[in-house]
Amino acid sequence: MQVPPTHPPFFMHVLLVEDDAILADGIARALQSQGMAVDILGNGTDVESALQQCCINVMVLDIGLPGIDGFEVVRRLRGRGNQIPILLLTARDALQDRIHGLELGADDYLVKPFATAELIARIKALIRRSIPPPVELHIGGLSLDAFSKRAKINGENIELSVREWAVLEYLMQQASRVVSKQQIIDSIIPWGEELTLNAVEVYVSRVRLKISDANIVIRTIRGFGYMLEIKSR
Repeated sequence: MQVPPTHPPFFMHVLLVEDDAILADGIARALQSQGMAVDILGNGTDVESALQQCCINVMVLDIGLPGIDGFEVVRRLRGRGNQIPILLLTARDALQDRIHGLELGADDYLVKPFATAELIARIKALIRRSIPPPVELHIGGLSLDAFSKRAKINGENIELSVREWAVLEYLMQQASRVVSKQQIIDSIIPWGEELTLNAVEVYVSRVRLKISDANIVIRTIRGFGYMLEIKSR
């Protein structure tokens, strides 16, 4: 499955640990088409050495590896305090295996076969969640304080629901970039929960009304998504 290239909001470096060379090559090509750098390992033995040699943002780790399996890799890394985001890949779909991997400290889990687009979305979500957002965001007359969860326009508080806050915060973090409805969902909704594209439209519409006096606008880019920017004079 081919995925249309996008421009990620920041540089991503992925360590892919997969002993199936054909599968690893296919995954690497898909990730590289998204602007990510990818290093490939075919075993779990060399993971810690690879992590020491370069800055890796996320690791995609197969469970069924020769020598040290994926579960043991996770156990050792977390035991040493390494908190790199880890997405497990496996052909095992038993619930107990999924629970075991997550309890060891993995952040997400994907069962083979999987859609390439879903893998990419999950990787991007893990990276976004691993980067702490700035405590305060300021654009135009609008400010968000992530610590106190307060939003203000020209110094005056405005009321936002939890979902409205999450949508606005993400749009401000991506200011002047076009983001799709699906990107908004992937960013603000934990895996296992659901939010429809229509619901995103509703939240964006509500947020637009509440920030109308802040000298910023959420533009609809037809066919692509939304972009938050300062109003042009």
